[in-house]
Amino acid sequence: MVFSAIDISASGLTAERLRLDSISSNIANANTSAPPGQQVYRRLVAVLAPGRGKGPVGVQVLGLREEDAPPRLVHDPYHPDADEAGYVAYANINIVTEMVDMITATRAYEANITAINTAKSMFIKTLEIGRG
Repeated sequence: MVFSAIDISASGLTAERLRLDSISSNIANANTSAPPGQQVYRRLVAVLAPGRGKGPVGVQVLGLREEDAPPRLVHDPYHPDADEAGYVAYANINIVTEMVDMITATRAYEANITAINTAKSMFIKTLEIGRG
C-alpha cells in the first residue's frame, strides 16, 4: 500500500514536470514570429490521462499537443516578418495564462513531494513499531 502511494505520487511528479517543461517552452517562445506562409510557434499543452490498471494507479502522460488557436496578429509594417498588409504573426501565447499554469503545476509538484515524504515517513514508523 505504501509503495502504491509512492508510485501514484511519482506519476504525478512526472506529469507536472512535463507541464512545467511545456510552460517554460511557451514562455520562451511568446514573442517569436514567422515570415508569411510559415508556421509560427504554437502553444504546447501537456496531455494527461488517468493511469491504467486495478485500484489507484496515478497519472498517465500521453505527450504534448499543439493548441489550434490562431496566431496573434500585430500591425508592424516595418518588421521583417510582416505580410503584405503589414501584420506580423506571433505565437498564440498569453503570459498570464502561462504564469497561472506554472503556479498550479508547481503547487501540484510540491503536493506530490509532500505525499511521497508522508508515505515514506509512515513506512518508517511502521517498521519501528514492528521492531519494538
